[in-house]
Amino acid sequence: MRLCRPSFNVDPPLRLDPSDLFIGEDLFDDPSASPNLTNSHDSDPDYRSRFLLHHFSDAMGLSGLLVLPQSFGAIYLGETFCSYISINNSSNSEVREVIIKAEIQTERQRILLLDTSKSPVESIRAAGRYDFIVEHDVKELGPHTLVCTALYNDGDGERKYLPQFFKFIVANPLSVRTKVRVIKETTFLEACIENHTKANLFMDQVDFEPAQYYSAAILKGDWLHYEKDSPIRETFKPPILIRSGGGIYNYLYQLKLSSSDGSAQTKVEGSNVLGKLQITWRTNLGEPGRLQTQQILGTPTTKKEIELQVVEVPSIINLQKPFMLKLNLANQTDKELGPFEVSLSQNVSYGERVVMINGLQSMVLSQVPALGSANFHLNLIATKPGIQRISGITVFDTREMKAYEPLPDIEIFVDLD
Repeated sequence: MRLCRPSFNVDPPLRLDPSDLFIGEDLFDDPSASPNLTNSHDSDPDYRSRFLLHHFSDAMGLSGLLVLPQSFGAIYLGETFCSYISINNSSNSEVREVIIKAEIQTERQRILLLDTSKSPVESIRAAGRYDFIVEHDVKELGPHTLVCTALYNDGDGERKYLPQFFKFIVANPLSVRTKVRVIKETTFLEACIENHTKANLFMDQVDFEPAQYYSAAILKGDWLHYEKDSPIRETFKPPILIRSGGGIYNYLYQLKLSSSDGSAQTKVEGSNVLGKLQITWRTNLGEPGRLQTQQILGTPTTKKEIELQVVEVPSIINLQKPFMLKLNLANQTDKELGPFEVSLSQNVSYGERVVMINGLQSMVLSQVPALGSANFHLNLIATKPGIQRISGITVFDTREMKAYEPLPDIEIFVDLD
């Protein structure tokens, strides 16, 4: 039989007087017998306190006992299947040289759990038994069959074979739904985990393992942040409860490219693999479970031939005085590119231009080698004080006659002095 997990024994709310079990209720109705009975302070022949709680734990209705179920029980993916197997000798004679095998059969494979062929059980006496426990980490959905066989010599020395088959279905305990949003250089992944079992699940860990060249951080609400640099909080952090029968919980992760030099962007070009989730949980009685999702896909990463980045912005920018903006142009291809022209876009969508190039309106850059980069300075001047934007810095390949995406706007503060 399967060593199925027990359940808590819940008492009904009706309380009984202990003396009812030994002398009966009707005896209290006899006036002559009532004075001769020993009544303790807990005795209540008038049933007045039957529903009173004498101890705070009575409200739970838990008696402290566990009930073993009669059914085979539900089996879920990611849990450990455990079965208690007992071989009973119901004959009147001893059986010898007992070879026992136990295996799990699925639609794809057969997994051997126990085989005593090399060391058979020497004998099992009449009316005796041989017990053992087998375990198997469940990694497949669908129908499974536990096959137990015994090959033995009976009392007459005849070799006999006894097979037994136990069928069960493995169901999915969880479903994971994901949403991916990309905002500029940052990818946000939302994972919704839903509990499909009939018991509460306590999530020990829901970790996102990012793909190569990505780094991931979980985002939490202010009320879920633990104390920083507290080893006690980190060690004994409470598990997250997902209630039975459709309870859900949402996790949010922030993904960024782990390299800032542009090489990571080249490595992941054309790939839309973000990573996978590692989920571990425990049930009400502490049994562990573990699942790993398939690779989670996001928006395919487009190839960037060049990358224009700001290296340094002056700390003090004065009105009507030139200042130098340090930039870096990186070639992310395996061929030489250029020459380039750097200028401010004349697109009217940028509105009135407050920060302009001081001098020639375009700057010529020489060729940039394959997977190389070049630093340069752009001479600018601001015409209005306050918080302003440098917008529309574009790069144009004069050989390929190709314009690249403008640099994102840069905010600066312009001083009057």
